[in-house]
Amino acid sequence: MNRKIMSRNAGFQELEALLTNRSKRFRRGLFVVHGVRPMRMALDAGWELNSVYHDVDSHLSSWAQGVMREAHSTTAVRSDLFAELSEKESGSAELFGVFVVRGLGLEQVPLKPASPVVVFDRPTQPGNLGAIVRSVDALGGAGVVTSGHAADFYDPKCVRASTGSLFTLPFASVEGPSALDPWLGAAQDAGLSPVLVSTDEDGDVDLWDFDFAQPSVVLIGNETKGLSRAWRDKADVCVRVPMTGAASSLNAANAATVVLYESRRQRLTRGSD
Repeated sequence: MNRKIMSRNAGFQELEALLTNRSKRFRRGLFVVHGVRPMRMALDAGWELNSVYHDVDSHLSSWAQGVMREAHSTTAVRSDLFAELSEKESGSAELFGVFVVRGLGLEQVPLKPASPVVVFDRPTQPGNLGAIVRSVDALGGAGVVTSGHAADFYDPKCVRASTGSLFTLPFASVEGPSALDPWLGAAQDAGLSPVLVSTDEDGDVDLWDFDFAQPSVVLIGNETKGLSRAWRDKADVCVRVPMTGAASSLNAANAATVVLYESRRQRLTRGSD
């Protein structure tokens, strides 16, 4: 099906809502992906492409034409409106796609030795969430879980910050700490003994003294308030990243990356990666 958007009509408003309105994304089960690399990664990972949008006046590459053949529908958009919907700071993307969302169930996130799962407690910034997804993917983590009222994995800012890693990594959302109990119990029944590791500047153990060879769930706190009391109480151990200088803490995404790097360093040192 080929369509056109030449004004701020209902079609334009629906697409704009997918970019800005979380509730409408989940109600319709669709989200927007900008950029060649993320779209390629989504398609390669088997995510369902619903529709494609492109500038009505642009000359499309062979790659773009190939992507359009995979979509259920294609829409040509008036140039100024397409630029408004594009996320590129200089010029417009060649095209962008609308993909079908997947479930956010915890059962799809694996617990296994030497490959931490990161739980991000009440993240407020989708860019930080996307950055953590990218780090987990790059440094051998097993998945990402958000807790509480949290930023949306399908927010365009998260998708962009993940640079496509969102499509290759299991992720889930839970209401709070107690939601992990059945998942942790299933791991125990499978012979694993997952350890919940909180992070704090006043932690009891230096990061490099914790053994990441065991199944680990790394708890990262909200950007401004840190971990909630419920998560701190649920943790088995609290690690700290020794720091110098005037800074008392790290950005949430940076803290997660440092922990993941140490986990991978240990695996490489032991020859288990």
